[in-house]
Amino acid sequence: MQLNSFDEWSPLKEVIVGSARNYVSHERELSFDLFFHDNLALDNSSRSEWYYPRLSARGDEPRGPGDGRVPIKERYVDELNEDLEELAGVLRSLSVKVLRPCDLEAQTNEVRTPGWSASVVPPLNVRDNTLIVGDEIIETPPMIRSRYFETQFLKPVFQDYFRQGARWTVMPRPMMTDASFDLSYVRTSTAGGPTEPITDPQPSPYDVGLEMMFDGAQCLRLGRDIVANIATANHALAVDWLERHLEGRFRIHRVHQLSDSHIDSMVLALRPGTLLVRSKEVAEKLPELLRKWDLIVAPRPTVDNFPRYEDDDLILTSPFIDLNVLSVGPDTVLVNEACPELIRLLESHKFTVVPVRHRHRRLFGGGFHCFTLDTVREGGAEDYLG
Repeated sequence: MQLNSFDEWSPLKEVIVGSARNYVSHERELSFDLFFHDNLALDNSSRSEWYYPRLSARGDEPRGPGDGRVPIKERYVDELNEDLEELAGVLRSLSVKVLRPCDLEAQTNEVRTPGWSASVVPPLNVRDNTLIVGDEIIETPPMIRSRYFETQFLKPVFQDYFRQGARWTVMPRPMMTDASFDLSYVRTSTAGGPTEPITDPQPSPYDVGLEMMFDGAQCLRLGRDIVANIATANHALAVDWLERHLEGRFRIHRVHQLSDSHIDSMVLALRPGTLLVRSKEVAEKLPELLRKWDLIVAPRPTVDNFPRYEDDDLILTSPFIDLNVLSVGPDTVLVNEACPELIRLLESHKFTVVPVRHRHRRLFGGGFHCFTLDTVREGGAEDYLG
């Protein structure tokens, strides 16, 4: 089919499901800690409930690739791969065509640019580095160094859509030196703060100042309207680019500091007129016309919704990660089977809920919406916020 995806709820026809093959570690360095800082914020005193303790002995001296690497236990990766296959199978059973990216091969373990090097991670959260707007693929400028070339793993899929007539655009790639990052949010945010103090960036001969860095998952797509979350100057520069590039075709609505980056564990549009939100306070930051939609406020998760982990397991997401559901139609939603409270709530609002297993979402930074990139939906460029 030809690329066509304008919203989050129209009947889903084709989707990319990510891959976790050869996911062996997380690398703790500046870009990683900045990205996950809201969820790596608390110290050991809260470990028994939700969070991961501080990385010990980070030090201020420069580190090479792998110096801050946190291994992931093999059993977690095996179970994640089982859950991804189940997700793909459920989608196929609902008559959705499932596409997959190239797998990360074991020997592909490092990416290098003139300014830095980092370990490579597999293309798991495929929502992040690509924004689909109608008939156009837009590869977004990454925020984590280890994901710099992640969209290369999706190239065979993108090429097929291009051959069928899709537009295909790559936003400017950042140099991504330490000086490229806007640190103001993590230094002033009351949401938590970084796991360790963010010290002065190290100079590089490749410094160009603040650059655009932005993920597709910072956008809520509503036909001709796109709600974009901005928390840093890096995000704002990228949204400037999006506005100029999409002018006349789409309208961008800016929201500020709805979260540190991604919007899809804060608010999701389940169908026209209905939003799933983390809280009423989140809804108050949305554009005025969206605040008039019906709100389904997600139930607060409990520790019973999640596996128990050991002290050396790195937890990346907030407890609200299971709000990250995937709609396969305006009345049908895929929800983690570990969340009976959310399932019952959505069913009370007349949604058909399809429970799907996903055990280790907090270790790998994503739910069903993160793990998927919808490329073909039946909807068009409707006007919802005109």
